[in-house]
Amino acid sequence: MKKRSTLISIVTILILSLVLSACGKSDDSSNSTQQLGANAGENATELSFWTFVDLHGKHLDKMLGLWNKENPDKQIKLNVTVMPYDDMHNKLLLAVTSGKGAPDIADIELGQFPKFLEGDNVPLEPLNDVFAPYKDAVVPARVAIYSKGDQVYGFDYHVGATLAFYNTEILEAAGVDYKTIKTWEDYKQAGIKVYEKTGKYLGTADTSAIWQESYLLAQQNADFTDENGNPKVNSPEMVKALEMLVDLQKNNVIHTIPGGQPDTEEAKGEYNKGNYASALMPEWYMSRFVNEMKDLKGKYAIAPLPVFEEGQPRSVGLGGTGTVVTKSGKNVQLAKEFVAFAKLSKEATTEIWNTLGFDPINMDVWKDEAVTKNPDNEYVQYFKTNAFDTLNEIKDEIQAIKSVKASPTIGNVFNTVTLNAIFEDGKDVKEALDEAQAAIEQELK
Repeated sequence: MKKRSTLISIVTILILSLVLSACGKSDDSSNSTQQLGANAGENATELSFWTFVDLHGKHLDKMLGLWNKENPDKQIKLNVTVMPYDDMHNKLLLAVTSGKGAPDIADIELGQFPKFLEGDNVPLEPLNDVFAPYKDAVVPARVAIYSKGDQVYGFDYHVGATLAFYNTEILEAAGVDYKTIKTWEDYKQAGIKVYEKTGKYLGTADTSAIWQESYLLAQQNADFTDENGNPKVNSPEMVKALEMLVDLQKNNVIHTIPGGQPDTEEAKGEYNKGNYASALMPEWYMSRFVNEMKDLKGKYAIAPLPVFEEGQPRSVGLGGTGTVVTKSGKNVQLAKEFVAFAKLSKEATTEIWNTLGFDPINMDVWKDEAVTKNPDNEYVQYFKTNAFDTLNEIKDEIQAIKSVKASPTIGNVFNTVTLNAIFEDGKDVKEALDEAQAAIEQELK
């Protein structure tokens, strides 16, 4: 059992590195510290910020300049420390639980967040008061994942709304119009045509990530866990989801991909070669196309996900990092006000789209065509259709998958055993899921 636990621990780190790629996980092996707001007045308050993503610090730098300009009586100097992912989260958890050495503000990745909400004495400051002015403009599901009870503890950088990215060049060669794909049956029939006409696969059968299971469960208003956070991975909804994927695989609609899922270097190479004609991924995958698949510019259109039956929700938010304020900070209220401004304000969310290419959680920006359809924006230029046309179409349908204590174990078992057994070895879906449920329960004892 000890050997198995060690293996699971190693795999956890590998899987987390995949999840973190959604928000640009820092590759630095050492810490770096920088003070922002050097031009602030001599009476400025110094606050500290820990993160594991260098770009997040750069975003806050831009927001700090605006904050200090608009709030001359509450100026801030921000000491930003960027650390490796594991190092930062481990140090932060120790600091906030001991009440010693914690920063004023910190980033916590979604998969790590449940650790900070355990017990009755949450060491993070509730953000309800500073959230109130933005409440009606924000995607509810993206706040709920950083909440406990009625208290909000973190604000994300993005929604991560799952979208369908279609290679129209390949689809048109097969006589397929992506706009007619509304259901999974439509997707299946389109994929059969694509394979018969071009020898390409319409999509992927993922073995190293649970993106697919997440949106297929969300469409059925289901989850990996029950209301108490206990695993329920052999549920009828999960069986239905995976049996549908197996049917697509048997009909050459989807196929396993090098790297195990679309957000790997090997997989992006396959997309560059034109071997796969769609990627059903969170909105942040747009940056992968723009930065790593430049030759596909002008070939991809964006649309809602297919569903089992029309009327079901067509998206789920995936990935994420919540920015928090610690209870042991020096000036908690000022930190809270700045975090809300830097993550939820119109200025902040405009910058998040322009610079990071993320779908901001404040949907007021989604309606501002001067921002979302700016012809100079590289994301607007790359795709045949505008992402925000689809985002606005599905904005009321974006579901959430809970991140709870059991989530890392569920991911480990699925990504190392279950999905490979189903898609590579042809194991019966129900049998594989029953074994997964038993393995997860045993690991959580």
